[in-house]
Amino acid sequence: MTTYLDAILARKRVEVAALEAATPAVELVARLSAAPPPRDLFAALAPRGGPVRVIAEVKRASPSAGPISAGLDAVDQARRYQAAGAAAISVLTDGPGFGGSLADLLAVRAAVTVPVLRKDFTVSAWQLVEARAAGADAALLIVAALPGDELRRLHDRCLALGLQALVEVHTEAEAERALALGARIVGVNNRDLHTFQVDLATSERIVPGFPEAVRGVAESGVRTAADARRLRAAGAPNLLVGEALVRAADPGALLRELSA
Repeated sequence: MTTYLDAILARKRVEVAALEAATPAVELVARLSAAPPPRDLFAALAPRGGPVRVIAEVKRASPSAGPISAGLDAVDQARRYQAAGAAAISVLTDGPGFGGSLADLLAVRAAVTVPVLRKDFTVSAWQLVEARAAGADAALLIVAALPGDELRRLHDRCLALGLQALVEVHTEAEAERALALGARIVGVNNRDLHTFQVDLATSERIVPGFPEAVRGVAESGVRTAADARRLRAAGAPNLLVGEALVRAADPGALLRELSA
């Protein structure tokens, strides 16, 4: 049975193959020298027991929620987040599913001083070179999307490029794969990418098994200060929050509430 993730990955592989044919990796590599120095996402996040730190996300839509804010100004939203104390900004660059683009990443990176995460479905090392050339400080690697040696290969490529990797998991077995790589930032997605169901208990179950040196990030389903307190108590002071902030009448106020 084809899952939501399977469908997204099939589409993404076709998209990336076309992009790579149009712009060979050697051309992207030539642009790396002009990219700004990477900012330190790991240092921006809190250790277990630390204060809440929010990676605030810029997105206009999602496959699960549909349109959220089609006319969202990515730079304006990112500046609001930074002014409210966001530890980092996540920028969705997937177009069909999230209404994002690489142009959003470029513009946001130039407008803020905190680390910027490229959030996309990474299926090729080409996307990582593209991300660093565009100024990204970190990139998302989804364990469920990268079977066999692909996860390690792309994680190694991130490090070689100076990109930090947010390695996303949803199960204990996926967490074991991430930790075996030596991943320093591990996100637990409370949304099952196969069914799109959300359960904060996923982070509560998995994050306590992370070593102290790992920065655990709880992703998806965080809407209130009570959610933030619940996840911090479970050992996940770092939160990746998107939809709730985009829908909020005052995203800065909500971000401050989550961080309190």
